[in-house]
Amino acid sequence: MVEMTKEADASEEVKPRSVRVVLMALMIAMLLAMLDNMIIGTAMPTIVGELGGLEHLSWVVTAYTLATAASTPIWGKIGDMYGRKGSFLTSIVIFLIGSALSGMAQDMGQLIGFRAIQGLGAGGLMVGVMAIIGDLIPPRERGKYQGMMAGVMALAMIGGPLVGGTITDHMGWRWSFYINLPLGIVALAMVSAVLHLPKKRAQGKIDYLGAALLTVAITSTVLVTTWGGTEYAWGSAEIIGLIVTGIVSIAGFIYAETKAAEPVMPLHIFRSRNFTLMSVIGFLVGFAMFGGVLYLPLFQQSVQGASATNSGLLLLPMLLSMMVISLVAGRVTTNSGKYKMFPIIGGALMVVGLFLLATMDTDTSRLMSGVYMAVLGAGLGFLMQITMLVAQNSVEMKDMGVASSSATLFRTLGGSFGVALMGSLFTSQVTSTMTDRLGPEAAAKAGSAQLDAASLAKLPEVVRDAYQHAVAAGTHSAFLLGAGIAVLGFVAAWFVKEVPLRGAGPAGASGGGAEKEAAAPQATAVAH
Repeated sequence: MVEMTKEADASEEVKPRSVRVVLMALMIAMLLAMLDNMIIGTAMPTIVGELGGLEHLSWVVTAYTLATAASTPIWGKIGDMYGRKGSFLTSIVIFLIGSALSGMAQDMGQLIGFRAIQGLGAGGLMVGVMAIIGDLIPPRERGKYQGMMAGVMALAMIGGPLVGGTITDHMGWRWSFYINLPLGIVALAMVSAVLHLPKKRAQGKIDYLGAALLTVAITSTVLVTTWGGTEYAWGSAEIIGLIVTGIVSIAGFIYAETKAAEPVMPLHIFRSRNFTLMSVIGFLVGFAMFGGVLYLPLFQQSVQGASATNSGLLLLPMLLSMMVISLVAGRVTTNSGKYKMFPIIGGALMVVGLFLLATMDTDTSRLMSGVYMAVLGAGLGFLMQITMLVAQNSVEMKDMGVASSSATLFRTLGGSFGVALMGSLFTSQVTSTMTDRLGPEAAAKAGSAQLDAASLAKLPEVVRDAYQHAVAAGTHSAFLLGAGIAVLGFVAAWFVKEVPLRGAGPAGASGGGAEKEAAAPQATAVAH
């Protein structure tokens, strides 16, 4: 009897170590997906200088983003139907193939095509990480690891530009892609050796019609938000055509999902009020975060004279605040099982943070802008991982993949809309302010200048002053829009119902029978 107890204790000791090793591999994969665009952004001027094709520059990013967004829900469904481990390993391999091919590209056309392959793999990386964590760790315990995921995100945003600049300067731009290979191989080896999940074999066929219609809908949406107001006017035939295509394909997708035996995105998951609310809040989090990440460095470089070299460091107050708050919220959730207050507090702080950022002008100090960023970061910290946690807790285990992919997709689409709408408002306000201060001709000439401290220093003082006021006015409008949109998230948070999280709490805590049963398959997911 004593020996059996010792064996049980040993088993319980091994499991946390196994989970930690798997989580380390998952975090490496997550870092791969998030770090890539940050590194490539820094290397792009050098890439264009060697390969040419400046007119196709935006497609290097757009191809990757489109492929990632379009493939995200499909990866989630494949994982649910045929097993999480196999689909995750496949996505890593595709990502690495795309990385290797991108590094060997000989012209811009090849690079764009290979970036699309890379994006297909990246879509499975993020979903795979979230869904596997959902399989391995009961929601009640998952809060412990939120800080780790927030830390990876902060590391990617801060370290990406620094790493990208260093690699490009000393090793050449091709290594911006090749650097993924050793990290990916380590993740592959660790996941293959340590992760053991139950194998699945679904009887139904993949919902190809639903997948195709959803891909068209996502592609149309991303292209509208990417091209609208930049490549094409909002009222142009191209943008209107894309909007119509998106609406028709969404309607067709909804109809197809009601008929499919194994829908790629089962509509029944949206019957859960919490899941639907978390999808909305996740969309708004993406809207606020990506808008902030884009326009905060722009303001600091143009108005406050910060260097563009360490652009990732400019976001440090926001990212550190987000990481610390995410860790604290996760611990409290694990210890108490309570989480409803976090979306409410996070929603309020996100509104306040965006409004404070909207008050910045040419006299705002770096200290004050750092404080405002920290407030926004705290709001995002309360929301980032909680939205995924509650979304996963709102569905059955068999739908874990589609729940994770849907939550990820809505956050991605929110980011696309945020960048597009805030960008359109920003550009319009900058143009208007420049015209008011300098007149149409002078504003047009100044508008071609680079929005960085070095270039602005070379401009006449009158032009430079007008430019800084214009950027401040554009930033004000963009963040004011963000604050208004974020109010919807704050309102939505009040309607979240506090459903008990599956899984056991801390020692001594007791859960209902259903919760224990839900945790059972998760407890056996990792081989010891």
